[in-house]
Amino acid sequence: MIKKALFPIIAALVILTGKSTSAAGFPVAEIPAAAGTPAAGTPAADLYIGTASVDITPALPAALDGQMNVRIATVVETPLTANIIVMDSQDKGKSVNSTVLISCDLVAIPAELRDMIRQSVAAKIAGLDTRKIIINATHTHTAAVVRDGWYTLPKEVTQVKSYQHFIAGQIAGAVAKAWTGRKPGTVSWGLGYAKVAYNRRAVYRDGTAKMYGNTDSPEFKGIEGYEDQSINTLFFSDESGKLIGACINIASPAQVAESRSAINADYWHPVRVSLRKLYGKDLCVLGWIGAAGDQTPRPMYSQAAEARMMELIKGDRKVDHEYRKTDLSSDDYMNEVARRVVKSVRDTYTAVKNERHKSPLISHTVEDMELPARIVTADEYETAKKMRDEDKNDAAKAIQLSRRIAWNEEVMTRFDNQKKNPRPMYTAEVHVVRIGDIVLCTNPFELFTEFGIQMKSRSKALQTFVLQLAGPGTYVPTKEAVRGGHYSAIIQSNRVGPEGGQLLTDRTVQMINKLWP
Repeated sequence: MIKKALFPIIAALVILTGKSTSAAGFPVAEIPAAAGTPAAGTPAADLYIGTASVDITPALPAALDGQMNVRIATVVETPLTANIIVMDSQDKGKSVNSTVLISCDLVAIPAELRDMIRQSVAAKIAGLDTRKIIINATHTHTAAVVRDGWYTLPKEVTQVKSYQHFIAGQIAGAVAKAWTGRKPGTVSWGLGYAKVAYNRRAVYRDGTAKMYGNTDSPEFKGIEGYEDQSINTLFFSDESGKLIGACINIASPAQVAESRSAINADYWHPVRVSLRKLYGKDLCVLGWIGAAGDQTPRPMYSQAAEARMMELIKGDRKVDHEYRKTDLSSDDYMNEVARRVVKSVRDTYTAVKNERHKSPLISHTVEDMELPARIVTADEYETAKKMRDEDKNDAAKAIQLSRRIAWNEEVMTRFDNQKKNPRPMYTAEVHVVRIGDIVLCTNPFELFTEFGIQMKSRSKALQTFVLQLAGPGTYVPTKEAVRGGHYSAIIQSNRVGPEGGQLLTDRTVQMINKLWP
């Protein structure tokens, strides 16, 4: 009875103050609407679009991010780029609501880099709400290190702080260019499919799991979790109908070439090259990685059959019919992944290109979501300490595996901090952007695919784009993955565990569905 009596009072307070709380009872910090922003359900303003692409390739030599060992790149195989699309709703020539989308060929977007970019943009564009800047990484493991303190770097390579400042300056200039170049345009959206995502966690008869585990073992039981083969795409056109930008959402990280010691944007580079050949050299292509913490673009089994078909498709008559040597981290396979993506995007665009929206309703909400951190147990602390000590006591490992040492030391620090704060929280910046009938929702993690599928299934939007790594990363696994163990589901890999992943999912769905009353 008390709850029923309080409900009208709470509802009134929400209406009067515009404030709400999350499902867990935490305050919801929403971006204040720009003056004159249309309320949900009212006619939208005209859409103005600006695009830009900028080179963020580091000076060589450069240390590469994404693996435990220190790798030094002395060659650039493909450039790294940041690609930008500005959406600005205008009413009678006045900007009333704007969102800036930035996709970077990087492994992650640490908070200090995100803030540096926003501050640099603010210095160039007066009055822009920089909290409405969404910055994501494509998670290529062949980009320079952007996470300070994660590796012990040689003095002769590009240093992290210097590279962060370079990236921020390059992106701020490109955002200013896109903002200045805004012109009336339209947006379309569509759904296609391509086989790009492969769940990379093998499960064995004893209940254990392993990332990239052998699947030809007699003990192999199956693949652990979900895969999502959808290719969701946003298409932006100018007034004449010419395609000027595309945001392509794929639930698989850019990790074909992940173990190389060279600068490479991975499969996104051939995707951009191919699409620009089709639609114009100035086409701006943003790579959006969906919930893909347990995914890879390389198959876990049937590799020989994949290699044979790849060679036959490209017209190579010198096929090794023994199929003993299969290199699915090659440029050839990277181009094959790109071919699948481009075909899906091209087919989708053909279907939707005449359904262009000039004045879509756009609503942008952001929440600093407080999620329960994964608790470090005493056994996990002892295991991390043992691994740390083994590496530190070996002079060669102490240098080459500095990342692994820091990885374990972070667990030890978290355990010590729990003595003072037994219920630690992790703050995750989450964006939800409605564009007409579709929605974009972000998270800063490498989120296991099961959570992304939940978001898509429970969303009221016609089409739901889930964008991960709009932040510093770290895996968020399922309960099943934690039971199986191994990399990506152990304490060293997770600042947030399955409980936090489910809360993130539930709250994101609430944020989405609030936009479809």
